[in-house]
Amino acid sequence: MDWHTTIFELIDMRSFSNLWFWIALAVVWSTASHWILGVPFDLVSRARRNGGQAAEDLEALVRINTNRLLYISTVSGLWLLGFVCFILTGLALLGFVYRVEFAQALFLLGFPMTLVGALNLSTARLIQEREAQGEELWRYLSRHRTIVQAIGMVSIFVTALWGMYQNMAVGPFGG
Repeated sequence: MDWHTTIFELIDMRSFSNLWFWIALAVVWSTASHWILGVPFDLVSRARRNGGQAAEDLEALVRINTNRLLYISTVSGLWLLGFVCFILTGLALLGFVYRVEFAQALFLLGFPMTLVGALNLSTARLIQEREAQGEELWRYLSRHRTIVQAIGMVSIFVTALWGMYQNMAVGPFGG
């Protein structure tokens, strides 16, 4: 037996049994919960703790990013929504109807991120309408981060359950 065969028997290259998929899942959710509306959350903590220049920087960054996000949604929001729905529907059909494991993995990564995208739009619109600054802005950003983390926890849990099911059904224990 050659070493290539041994390695590929030792490391299963399917999506849910591949270590790289789980690393990518962790990186996606870690990044999503750290960058709130394009602003690193440590800047929110620093602005809350120190005020002054840090608070001004935070408010400027949030204003820039919310204006940008809302402009993009106004100009091409319907096209982006249609494209995302097309891709997610295709992945769902390929993954759960035709049993393509890679499509299942991409769907379980992508669908919750669309929820985060919708939450980003909602929070950006709320911040812009209320012209939030200071404590009110920090509260909105903190609440946004908490909701993103909750979506991430549910997503990781569901993905882990589905991945375990797939590994048992397709792996050495399944049919």
